[in-house]
Amino acid sequence: MATLILVTGAARSGKSEWAEQLAAESEKSVIYIATAQENPDDPEWQARIEKHRSRRPDTWKTRSIPVDLKETILDSTDLDCLLVDSLGTWLANLLEQSDTEWQKTLEELLESFDQTESLIVFVAEETGWGVVPAYPIGRLFRDRLGNLTRRIGAIANTVYLVTGGHAIDLTQLGTRLKP
Repeated sequence: MATLILVTGAARSGKSEWAEQLAAESEKSVIYIATAQENPDDPEWQARIEKHRSRRPDTWKTRSIPVDLKETILDSTDLDCLLVDSLGTWLANLLEQSDTEWQKTLEELLESFDQTESLIVFVAEETGWGVVPAYPIGRLFRDRLGNLTRRIGAIANTVYLVTGGHAIDLTQLGTRLKP
């Protein structure tokens, strides 16, 4: 089974930097899984992507995987550290799936963890700490992402919350809820 680390937190909290540090310290071959899709018509989005790209060492491989995350996990080995940044963006790329299709995608992703020995570091956004979104698509995104991070957090070896530039090991400080 894969070794799973979940790094979650708010926007601009430092969660990606913490995940990158954990990946660098793993002493494995790091494969950065970029779930964002480039959009040349959106300079602000491109700047965000470039900021992440500029922090990565040249020795890391980068793969653009907006959808087929399960396949990438199944192709990894025990020599790999997959850094998946981020689950929220991956989910957004799949938001048009029906509830049935989404549940199948989610279950297949979770099952893929049993079929690899790699280290997987997931970055996930916390979106449910504010008001309930006024629009159905916003509520769907928030609810699916909350469920996704809870499901991965329930089986992860380590879960970190990054806030205010500090990483808190929830595995040490918290009590694991039932899945």
